[in-house]
Amino acid sequence: MCFTPHLEVDPRRRHLDWFVRVNGKILPMEDDYWLECYFRELEEARQAFSGAGLRIKAGLEVGFERGAEAAIERVVTGYPFDFVLGSIHCLDHLAISSRQECPAYFTRRDPGTLAEDYFGALRSAVESGLFDCIGHLDLYKRYGYEFFGREINDLHLGRVEDIFRTMARQGTGLEVNTSGRRRCLAEFHPSRDILLLAKKAGIKIFTVGSDAHKKSELGYCTREAAQLLSELGLRTSVFASRRPAFL
Repeated sequence: MCFTPHLEVDPRRRHLDWFVRVNGKILPMEDDYWLECYFRELEEARQAFSGAGLRIKAGLEVGFERGAEAAIERVVTGYPFDFVLGSIHCLDHLAISSRQECPAYFTRRDPGTLAEDYFGALRSAVESGLFDCIGHLDLYKRYGYEFFGREINDLHLGRVEDIFRTMARQGTGLEVNTSGRRRCLAEFHPSRDILLLAKKAGIKIFTVGSDAHKKSELGYCTREAAQLLSELGLRTSVFASRRPAFL
């Protein structure tokens, strides 16, 4: 089991999501005390379950923001993480992952602008070389369907293929995130057709995550996601000390 708490780094959102709850208190995210507590609690859990055959790993999910690469690098290289996931949560400093915030973004853009914004940010995240894996690619579908309909299904075409080739050269992996199904979408993030493009581009590393934000969501549909990878002729990987291994 690998935990991946969020690290957000956009200074323009400091008042919105730069907070972590630790021992009943809310701390600013730039206060490393929360990371010290995180690793201490992970070690306590490892000791508690040492005889149960459960391996507990230290991960992190970073909400990538251009210009914040140095801040990200300081954290991901400063602590002994097993796995670092890079994700695009915000475009133009607005959270497209949030039902409350996303209308402020989607109502002022057309699908072409969304595609340019998202895949431009994704390219920068990949080229930074900071991440072991890219998380929930095509997250824009979560709420974007409500604004753009079926047109949103094809936004990746002609844009993601070259990014995937870069990921393949670098050895960057791709997460199959099951939260799409939990949020009433027909598929995981990314969709089956995008996974096939990743395979064609030469990506070899694929992980599975439930994106759980509460205990009841832990492991949601992860077996189905692993089965999908198998059906596509792909293998599921796990990480330790930021190095992948096939299951």
